[in-house]
Amino acid sequence: MTARIRTLRERVLSARSMICLERARYYTEVYRANEDKQVAIKRALAISETLKGMSIFIEPGDLIVGNQASKLRAAPTFPEYAVEWIVKEIDEFDKRPGDKFFIEETEKRELLELCSYWQGKTTLSRGRYLMGETLREIHKTAIIKAEGNLTSGDAHIAINMGRVLKIGLDGYLGEIRKHLHGDFDTSLEQIKQRQFYEAADIAVSAVSAFILRFSHLAQGLSIAEVDGRRKNELVQIADNCERIAHKPPKTFYQALQLSYFLQLVLQIESNGHSLSLGRLDQYLYPFYQRDRENGGISEEFVIELLENTWVKLLSINKIRPWAHTRYSAGGPLYQNVTIGGTDSDGNDAVNPLSYLILQSVGKMKLTQPNLSVRYHKNISEDFLLQCVKVIEEGFGMPAFNNDEIVVPEFKKLGVSPEDAHNYSAIGCIEVAVPGKWGYRCTGKHFINFMRVFLAALNNGVDPVSGKQFCEGTGNLTDFDNYRDVLRAWEKQIRYYAKAGIAIDAAVDVVLEENAPDILCSVFVDDCLQRGKTIHEGGAVYDFVSGLQVGIANLGNSLAAIKKLVFEEKSISAEELMQHLESNFDGSDGEKIRQKLINAAPKYGNDEEYVDLLLRDAYLYYLDEIEKYRTTRHNRGPIGCKYYGGTSSISANVPSGAVVPATPDGRKAWVPLAEGSSPSSGTDVTGPTAVFNSIAKLPTDKILGGVLLNQKLTPDIIRPIENKQKLIALLRGFFNDLKGWHVQYNIVDRETLLKAQSEPENYRDLVVRVAGYSAFFTTLSPDTQNDIIARTEQQL
Repeated sequence: MTARIRTLRERVLSARSMICLERARYYTEVYRANEDKQVAIKRALAISETLKGMSIFIEPGDLIVGNQASKLRAAPTFPEYAVEWIVKEIDEFDKRPGDKFFIEETEKRELLELCSYWQGKTTLSRGRYLMGETLREIHKTAIIKAEGNLTSGDAHIAINMGRVLKIGLDGYLGEIRKHLHGDFDTSLEQIKQRQFYEAADIAVSAVSAFILRFSHLAQGLSIAEVDGRRKNELVQIADNCERIAHKPPKTFYQALQLSYFLQLVLQIESNGHSLSLGRLDQYLYPFYQRDRENGGISEEFVIELLENTWVKLLSINKIRPWAHTRYSAGGPLYQNVTIGGTDSDGNDAVNPLSYLILQSVGKMKLTQPNLSVRYHKNISEDFLLQCVKVIEEGFGMPAFNNDEIVVPEFKKLGVSPEDAHNYSAIGCIEVAVPGKWGYRCTGKHFINFMRVFLAALNNGVDPVSGKQFCEGTGNLTDFDNYRDVLRAWEKQIRYYAKAGIAIDAAVDVVLEENAPDILCSVFVDDCLQRGKTIHEGGAVYDFVSGLQVGIANLGNSLAAIKKLVFEEKSISAEELMQHLESNFDGSDGEKIRQKLINAAPKYGNDEEYVDLLLRDAYLYYLDEIEKYRTTRHNRGPIGCKYYGGTSSISANVPSGAVVPATPDGRKAWVPLAEGSSPSSGTDVTGPTAVFNSIAKLPTDKILGGVLLNQKLTPDIIRPIENKQKLIALLRGFFNDLKGWHVQYNIVDRETLLKAQSEPENYRDLVVRVAGYSAFFTTLSPDTQNDIIARTEQQL
């Protein structure tokens, strides 16, 4: 790490997470002054005024420029999505147990005044209304949660960055203006298309002007700069920005800077997260190769530029309501960069830039970008070894996605072969084709499998709220055999699966009508050709997943009931329900709990007894969601279907906090199992057994992500022979078992415990939370404890 990068890194790590009001001011002013205009025009004018008037700065030493807010790591506010939580929590931002934010007292009054304009006009309030009474009640009980969808934009997307670099911003403006004809509009479709094109013209022009502001700023700073080297750097920044404000980049430096600018402005436009950079090593490689061949750039400078970009990604910040924050502990933005994989002919796409991106991320050990590697059977041993060496650094990256299952399954869905080979990870581990996929390839509603399962055992009555949304088939004490349990589960899960999709539909409608993202739509095919935003059906493909939480708990609970209640009859149904209700209170309760834990098979140990029970139960949910289509159906995109997803971020912690005791022996209110990983401490027969259990899931129907976290100690992975063992395990999991995904935490329990008690000494400790990494000391204690409890595997 150069002195420059070390300084920039330290500066952003030391910055307090403040709240910035600038965006909220501009958006509120524009909406107040233009209430007679269509929402697309208001959105375009608002982003234009924001980019024109917001504070900009260039940090001393910056080579890559662009800021999201008025201060480093300050978070803008997005009142058009939701304000209730701001009013309620404004005095508590700095008192949170994790993910704290700070705001000046004088700015509190202004923020509250801005919020007053938006009361009753937000996507949250309108979305709740569209849900209807029953869905509102279900959402309120937390059986299904869509907090993040209602209080922010969708995102979970990557734009067509390769095309932007090819034709430049003026190329897009030229396309937009071809559609702005002078003829009369005589249909609803034509009128809406004109609004979109006019809004797009305003918004893209604003991005060009924003980039030129940095050119002028750099030029001014260069005049006053006395250090000759820095003066030249500022002149170069000014020249880069002047060119890419309108024209396609010529150099690697310019291409990387334009990519970052777009990543930045799209997050100023929308409060959505998981906006990702896609296959950075592929679309930047031609620029890198050309510069290297003509001697225009050194590897050392490329690495420094990349490292500066990673610092800039970390400087982007987001404040969420506390209810949503608990589902995204550690403040992640999930800005994914994907490297490796195959080209359109199925050949290995790893190139020299892939190595430099991997190396630079490994050196920085930050939480951004969220680095993913696309594995395929012909990936080289050397590249895998370099990946494992970066994993050894202990910050949870890179994660691996498997081409051997994703590419063929995408083709089956109707994705073209060329596009299927060009997929990238989006956000955590979910996947989509950059620049051709609509919003939310995953991350829609969260469904709490264990709340649904407990309702199934209780005649459809939710034990927490006492409400019966779906009439049951009886109580566990009424059932004669395990088939009755499965029948009860099937009825409840099919009901709630449909309810989740209905909630999604309400959110989709309100975002389409009230918060269309004009800029993002411009850079996604085929929005310009169709004259539609992404929410209206502008994208080429539209496949979506919600997130299912508590997978392992469901399997373990089913196994415990089947074996101990109906086969061995060592626990009666009456006993089990009594002790679940009492949270296993007393010595008798603890004896029952230990029997549930120790005498029944556990998912994650390659035991078909439990693994296949889970598979069959999960298939009811997956079968049900296949019946439905998104709100874009018959409006343009290919697909418009739903599939499963387990990339549940940190939702297992708050989801567990609303679940009473469960038949797997889990006590009330503690976390559920994370992703598709086994319950903490129950996977006791090694990583190969975990892989075998995961492989029995219907992964072809869970293209929203089959998230598997594994934990190894630093001592285990240090010897070269163990690195090679890990590579062999990966190849077996991905080639033979068609595993979907895996990622690693390389940290021991003792270090985590020390970091809890001495946070000031472990500020830089990064851990893998779920499909993302976070600074351990910023996490709330319950999330920290969940990570500490995970099984440490041996090789």
